[in-house]
Parts: sequence; structure tokens; C-alpha cells
Amino acid sequence: MTKPNDTYAVIRCGGQQFKVSAGDTIVVDRVDAEEGKSITLDALAVRDAKGSYDADAAKHAKVKATVSEHLLGEKIKVFTYKPKSTFKKTKGHRSRLTKLTIDSITLKSTKE
Repeated sequence: MTKPNDTYAVIRCGGQQFKVSAGDTIVVDRVDAEEGKSITLDALAVRDAKGSYDADAAKHAKVKATVSEHLLGEKIKVFTYKPKSTFKKTKGHRSRLTKLTIDSITLKSTKE
């Protein structure tokens, strides 16, 4: 995970938020990109190596990630029944997931 002096960003992907730094690997909901392709994500918050936070830096920060692989999550079984009758139903579900490797966090200076 992140070390105290690392640059990190908070990103949103698939309705979840992740705190990432360069080199991290995260598992998110399926992303429409082929394996090995690079994608760019927007940052919600950014902290640079000096430990300073800049509200405007998050608007201009970009996180580059590479799609490592597509995979399936654990199988979840759902069992439904109604008492005092013979109604029983079993369903299964497996989430489609994508493993992303964070390549870099680009901070663009707002003073340019």
C-alpha cells in the first residue's frame, strides 16, 4: 500500500473509491478495455510527496492504469423459500471484475 511520503490519489471506479499510488494493484468492476491496454482515470483528491494537499490539483490530476486481466469474483448462492409451501429457488451469481495496475499519477501544476 501507500507509504507516508508517497504521492497518492483517491480515484472513483465502478462506484467505489480507492486510495492508490504508483505500483498498486486494485480489483474493480469490469472495465470496457482489452487486457494490456492503458486507461486514464480522474482523481478526486491528491496528496503529493511533500505532504501538501491542493484542491485544484485534483481537478487536473490524471491516474494512468493498465488492465492486467479480466476475472470472475467468487460465486454467491442465493436461496429463497416461502414457509408453509413447497416454493424453493436457488440462484447463483459471479461478478465480472478487472484487475488494474496503477502506472503513474500525473500532477499538473495549476500555475502554468
